[in-house]
Amino acid sequence: MPVVRDLRVLLRLTNFRRLLAVRLLSQSADGVYQVALATYVVFSPEKQTSPTAIASAMAVLLLPYSVIGPFAGVLLDRWQRRQVFLYGNLLRALLSSGTAVLILVSAPDWLFYASALSVTAVNRFVLAGISASLPRVVDADRLVIANSLSPTAGTLAATAGGGLAFAVRLVSADSDSAVVLLGAALYLCAALASLRMPRDLLGPEQQLVQSRLMSALTSTARGLAGGLRHLAERRAAAAVLIAMTAMRFCYGALTVMVLMLCRYAWYEKQSDGLALLGLAILISGAGFFAAAVLTPWAVGRLGQFGWVAVCAGTAAILEPALGLPFEPAPILVAAFVLGMITQGAKIATDTVVQMSVDDAFRGRVFSIYDVLFNVAFVGAAAIAALMLPPDGRSVQLAVLVAVIYATVAAAMARWSRVGAVI
Repeated sequence: MPVVRDLRVLLRLTNFRRLLAVRLLSQSADGVYQVALATYVVFSPEKQTSPTAIASAMAVLLLPYSVIGPFAGVLLDRWQRRQVFLYGNLLRALLSSGTAVLILVSAPDWLFYASALSVTAVNRFVLAGISASLPRVVDADRLVIANSLSPTAGTLAATAGGGLAFAVRLVSADSDSAVVLLGAALYLCAALASLRMPRDLLGPEQQLVQSRLMSALTSTARGLAGGLRHLAERRAAAAVLIAMTAMRFCYGALTVMVLMLCRYAWYEKQSDGLALLGLAILISGAGFFAAAVLTPWAVGRLGQFGWVAVCAGTAAILEPALGLPFEPAPILVAAFVLGMITQGAKIATDTVVQMSVDDAFRGRVFSIYDVLFNVAFVGAAAIAALMLPPDGRSVQLAVLVAVIYATVAAAMARWSRVGAVI
């Protein structure tokens, strides 16, 4: 298989292999932690979950970081990225342990969310750093392949971590704190794995690194403005970021719908809803893997913009066809399709941004990228909260998502036709 051959070629690159190990451990821990939070918030018997409650939880966890995220990106372009992975994962291990204690003692919701918010904020920081570091360990000719395999492998690791968390949670109904501690252990392993790379390997260039924190903070506002101006000058990167943000909105709305379907419409006992949600996540992970196999071939023939257009167009057709029955079997098929098209579009987007943006600005641009993801996801949850009935069945929401996908497909097809060059 070509994907196996490509992976074998990339794995010969020692520093790529080490960066990949950090990604896999970090994202497997993310999967464990996120599933632990989701099951605690959505499936706890004592909680009456609603779309509004889910949207509120997402807002609490994601919006504060959306405010500070760009500023973190400026720091990411000044601090050594290897050190970000080391100390970021150590901090997440500590904070995750604190979350486990809060679950164990049934702490107030505000304290629980504050702890979870801290882990989530560092998580986005680390992932933006990994994306910004990839061009430092892979040459330009292999960047598309690396963007196909590395993030997808990370997503599969997160899916595997989530599956492990679901398995532990199904075996023992009162195991939320133990699952969170498992995530903390994986974060610690990720921190140790980062020590295998030289401290200055991942950049940024030495002349851009500011060792004094206050010196970096005073230039944050100027740096952020410079990053936004740089992105505005790179129209190709700006276009795919807007498209990917719209597709993330769609994915967020459908996520809330599936959560409510699993919690109420398909729910006879707690384990039934959990099992269906876990199966949907695993099937979506298979779609991510399919995207890694298909995307290099598709980009080679259609270009990055053409491939994003095909992904969005496919979703526009299949999402209502599979989703409107609101039955488990077609929804699970849709989970595979949406996993594949979302990851396929993201691979192309990452490549466009990496190739269009200068190394000195990559950290802050990828941090802005993460902020757009967060805002889109929370916005989708808010819209879903207004449109979804308690059981999760909403024809209007399914149609709205299909229209957005179709709009993205048309816009990206136009970019492809006018010959956007990376």
